[in-house]
Amino acid sequence: MKKISTHQLLDDLQSDTRKIILAATELLREDPGVLTRAPEQGKWSIAQVIEHLNSYGRYYLPAIESALNNNSYEPDAVFKPGWLGDYFTRSMLPKNGQVLNKMQSPKDHRPHPDIDSKPVIDTFLQQEQLLLDLLERAKHADISRIRIPISLSKLVKLKLGDTFRFLVAHHQRHFVQIDNALKMVRRTSGVNV
Repeated sequence: MKKISTHQLLDDLQSDTRKIILAATELLREDPGVLTRAPEQGKWSIAQVIEHLNSYGRYYLPAIESALNNNSYEPDAVFKPGWLGDYFTRSMLPKNGQVLNKMQSPKDHRPHPDIDSKPVIDTFLQQEQLLLDLLERAKHADISRIRIPISLSKLVKLKLGDTFRFLVAHHQRHFVQIDNALKMVRRTSGVNV
């Protein structure tokens, strides 16, 4: 991927995060039974999908915050994604509103089937607000030089800019899944879509 404006990248990621916050806030209006019902046998409920996202937030957000707290690098006007970070991000991004490549979730990020949707969504919204704040703080740091270990292996580190890109793409991917699950649950329970 070519170099891009750091400021524009962070602004775009903040905009995408605000859209996700709006979609998650709308979920609070849903009947909790809809949010905890699996759309099909063996598929995650909407609450489970959100809890899956929370598990990533519990790992990455403190790591990012710590890295920014210990930052001594001046911001750079441009960001060039790393090959691995770009690969991870592109593999997560939905294409034309669809998730084309299915992936197995790591065991550490698989949600329990019995969860209460409201606290799960509340936690997610708190994490998204923190993500917005961290994206703002990152405008005063070099998002190429700060490195964040990935959740699968502390030995592999991504540029902070790529970590942000991955997280937001991961959220976008799962909100496509949430939208599809919501439509399916409504259809099978006789609720008008």
